[in-house]
Amino acid sequence: MTSVLDPANDSNKAEEEPNVDFKPVIHLTEQVETKTLEEDEDALFKMRAKLFRFDSGEGAWKERGTGDVRLLKHKETKKVRLVMRRDKTLKVCANHLIISEMRLQPNIGSDRSWVWKVPADYADGAPVPETLAIRFANAENANSFKEAFEDAQRNNTALLSGSPAPDAPPDAPAPVAPAPVTPAPDAPATSEEVKSEKSAEGSKAEPPAESAEKKEEETKENPEEKKEETPASEEPKADA
Repeated sequence: MTSVLDPANDSNKAEEEPNVDFKPVIHLTEQVETKTLEEDEDALFKMRAKLFRFDSGEGAWKERGTGDVRLLKHKETKKVRLVMRRDKTLKVCANHLIISEMRLQPNIGSDRSWVWKVPADYADGAPVPETLAIRFANAENANSFKEAFEDAQRNNTALLSGSPAPDAPPDAPAPVAPAPVTPAPDAPATSEEVKSEKSAEGSKAEPPAESAEKKEEETKENPEEKKEETPASEEPKADA
């Protein structure tokens, strides 16, 4: 009768156990790069919060998720959007452009939450109008979010209007050459202008007449001078 602790018995059992080696059917050597479409954006603001959406059908607030709310600024277009993903799953629960029509309103009975309306939120792919509410850990974080949100509004408003963004220094305006002054076309002369022109011409022609009259008066007063001026006639020769 063999003992349970017999070493010979244990060696026999070890020999009977099969040595199975499973080789992988597919070798995953290539790494798949997953893009989040946020590679060309810079994070201006990031803070942990909880997001809610208002269900108009049921008339109640529903939680959309907890995670980091971020304000992302595109490197080329310079536009800022709000993006929020859920923890662990990283599913998008808020994705919309910040426009000037949005107004952050304080939630009733809370100093650490804000409510605003979004005309088009792309969290689920298709644009959907939403009424969102966000809650932070304290009032200080909520005020920081409001400041960053309003800065993004001013930035996007300036871009849409064509003026430089508030954070960018304005470029010096290029010198502009003065526009050439084109003379206005001559207007037809009125009857009064024609009369004034004729009277001016008449006044210009009067001085010579006055000078002739003065000359005649001078000759009448000094007849001797007139005689001296006129050549004397030759005397007839006496007959020889």
